[in-house]
Amino acid sequence: MAALQNDVKAFIVQALACFDTPSQVVESVQKEYGVTITRQQVETHDPTKTSGKCLAKRWVTLFEDTRKRFRDDTADIPIANRAFRLRALGRMAERAESVKNLALAAQLLEQAAKETGGTYTNKQQVDLSSTDGTMTPAKDRPIDAELVKALVDKLVD
Repeated sequence: MAALQNDVKAFIVQALACFDTPSQVVESVQKEYGVTITRQQVETHDPTKTSGKCLAKRWVTLFEDTRKRFRDDTADIPIANRAFRLRALGRMAERAESVKNLALAAQLLEQAAKETGGTYTNKQQVDLSSTDGTMTPAKDRPIDAELVKALVDKLVD
């Protein structure tokens, strides 16, 4: 196992903190630094793995800070933003309509309706008015029928 320079180690630790697999990290290190390493060598830089339990404190701190920042900064990832996804779906639906692929356009419009209806969120409504003191999930909110009708009318026109 070749000794790695600190900048390569930092790159490996940060990539692992961003949930890259060891195989992905091996490829990235090869492309970025021209250094060939093994997946097992990469795993020794992951403090969440048994093989990384002896990792130096500075690398553990870098890993934890990077992972926290990665989890907190999803707003910087465009596809994590609902408005971005809806705009992309709109462009795709318009293109599908222009090439007369109505089945695909209908699927895209349905996906847009689900996005706006909150179908793909992990939000749960809880009914606190039960008499026995237990909390039970409220019924799922139906998709806005007017929105779906407007989207379907757009597709038919």
